[in-house]
Amino acid sequence: MTIGSLQKSLADFAAERDWEQFHTPKNLAMALAGESGELLEIFQWLTPDQSSAVMDDPVRAPQVREEMADVFAYLLRLADVLDLDLEQALVEKIETNHRKYPAHLARGRADKYTQLGG
Repeated sequence: MTIGSLQKSLADFAAERDWEQFHTPKNLAMALAGESGELLEIFQWLTPDQSSAVMDDPVRAPQVREEMADVFAYLLRLADVLDLDLEQALVEKIETNHRKYPAHLARGRADKYTQLGG
């Protein structure tokens, strides 16, 4: 499947239920934040090692999968409603990050680009 075909499936799903009226950018952004919070909740009290192994946990793995799908669905739907080319936006963001975080300055560091010097 492609991003476009996934967006069409989501748009068709919403249209079949007359939900477009609720799929305003504000509502979709809020739903995206809510679902991101639900994903975050799964990881909230895990140790770093537990979080790295979360997909090996038979209880948490399906929860992570479902919440990530929800986040992705709302992100795709929001991009569609805003007529935003999400793939192009990501390509541009990757290029921007290449400039902000040159490998020779950022390698092995978690600092914000403003703290890298150079």
